[in-house]
Amino acid sequence: MYLVTVSGNLLIILVVSSDSHLHTPMYFFLSNLSLVDICFTSTTVPKMLVNIQTQSRVITYAGCITQMYFYILFAVLDSFILTVMAYDRFVAICHPLHYMVIMNPRLCGLLVLLSWIMIVSLFYGTVLGVYLSSAATQNVHSSATASVMYTVVTPMLNPFIYSLRNNDIKRALQRFFGR
Repeated sequence: MYLVTVSGNLLIILVVSSDSHLHTPMYFFLSNLSLVDICFTSTTVPKMLVNIQTQSRVITYAGCITQMYFYILFAVLDSFILTVMAYDRFVAICHPLHYMVIMNPRLCGLLVLLSWIMIVSLFYGTVLGVYLSSAATQNVHSSATASVMYTVVTPMLNPFIYSLRNNDIKRALQRFFGR
């Protein structure tokens, strides 16, 4: 599942960046979502695979805090990119004649940059989460299942949901692979 997630999202990034027909705001945001999904999945899955292989659940405190920081960073960034994508579709549907004026390259870059800059406010949220997490009690099995679903399954399905059902991406993939 991890390899499918990384390769699928990487393929989307390569196809969008290599095909000039896909240099539009929607695909720009989609390639950023793919990058965030790769980073998001890569924060936990490699350690999880090592734990499964070695039958060990040991992680240092510093490793845990670092992993949690990047997990939260990319989870929130994923939400911000999805919000920006929703705004893009809103403009395309509600203001089709003004779409290219509103969603100009400068605004698209600014929206993505704003999503990434949120890398400072997240620091304070992480600190707060660390202090509050010790007070929370949860069922370990249901928490682990939900964690795997959110961390592995959703990023794995995003390339299929957002792009492989799209005719523009299908044509770009055919051009990319020379068919």
